[in-house]
Amino acid sequence: MPRPRKWRRVCSMPDNSRFGPLDDADAVRGVVAMTVDEYETIRLIDLDGTSQEECAAQMNVSRSTVQAIYDAARRKLAQSIVEGAILQIGGGEYRLCDGTSGHCGGRGCHRRRFGHEGVEPIPEEVPPPKE
Repeated sequence: MPRPRKWRRVCSMPDNSRFGPLDDADAVRGVVAMTVDEYETIRLIDLDGTSQEECAAQMNVSRSTVQAIYDAARRKLAQSIVEGAILQIGGGEYRLCDGTSGHCGGRGCHRRRFGHEGVEPIPEEVPPPKE
């Protein structure tokens, strides 16, 4: 019997899910797909300044899993910038936090700090949509 899936906890969805070059739309060199959980590791580690251990606790995964997610996210971010590709954020294996469970690393929920209280979390029994 396979091990049960462990969903990654994400505090909020990105406000913008598509980024790319502005100077020449014809020069765009493809699309780089970043998952929501990869976006969350970039947000937590690079923007909020949490350690990988703190990020792992907040996302409900192991530190080695966070390191793998973070490495993939940074590689995709670099590829988008260097190659001039569009960065599209969506999909992945995650659950939105409910904003009240205290899993946001003691910094307060990102959803409450930035006015996303009305966003409904994904119910536990329904898997998130895959792209």
